[in-house]
Amino acid sequence: MGRSAIKSEGALRALVQKAAAAADAAPDAAPARKRGTTGNSGNAARVAASAAGEIRIIGGQWRRTKLAVLTRPDLRPTPDRVRETLFNWLGQDLAGWRCLDAFAGTGALGLEAASRNATQVRMVESDVQLAAQIKQLAQKLGATQVEVSRGDALAALQAYTAHWDLIFLDPPFSGQLFVPALKAAQAAVTAQGFIYLEAPQAWSDEALAELGLVRHRYLKAGAVHAHLLKRAEDAAG
Repeated sequence: MGRSAIKSEGALRALVQKAAAAADAAPDAAPARKRGTTGNSGNAARVAASAAGEIRIIGGQWRRTKLAVLTRPDLRPTPDRVRETLFNWLGQDLAGWRCLDAFAGTGALGLEAASRNATQVRMVESDVQLAAQIKQLAQKLGATQVEVSRGDALAALQAYTAHWDLIFLDPPFSGQLFVPALKAAQAAVTAQGFIYLEAPQAWSDEALAELGLVRHRYLKAGAVHAHLLKRAEDAAG
């Protein structure tokens, strides 16, 4: 594939239709709207969901590859500058690393790790359309080490102990998931592993210490506060 752009509007439109069909068929999908209700809000939501945005792989084997993605008001793909800095901190080659992207969203972080040769990348997303989109993008890239699942981020974090070399945490800024996600990640990461946290404000050393974590690196870029964390008991090693 090289550096060719993946941004076909037709393909993205087909993805939205396919994901919508999957949502209707899924056993845990939301109940259908009652017949006879006005369809204006539903149509508006479908139009908004189908609008095409774009992310770009920063480095690795798919460097500069552009990927068409759905846009949502609550989606915040990690900015290019932040991803570039993050992987400068981590190193350019993640061969042998097992990575978990717990709040995958557009898939920008997990696909970046896969581009840099991570051995395993598990991506978890609760939204059926976004999960379907990530699967399609991984298939187009030929990212065979990527596993995408629709599910709960906390459950995915709690499924393993000291297993992941790198965990990405980018929960909704408006939610209450930061503390439980950090607690679960602290137990799920390996002794020498890293936790990447994206948040609307900086986390203090004291707040992180209460969760058994220390700040290894930090960056503020616009409204994003990017933290690279380690387990406190292993940070000195």
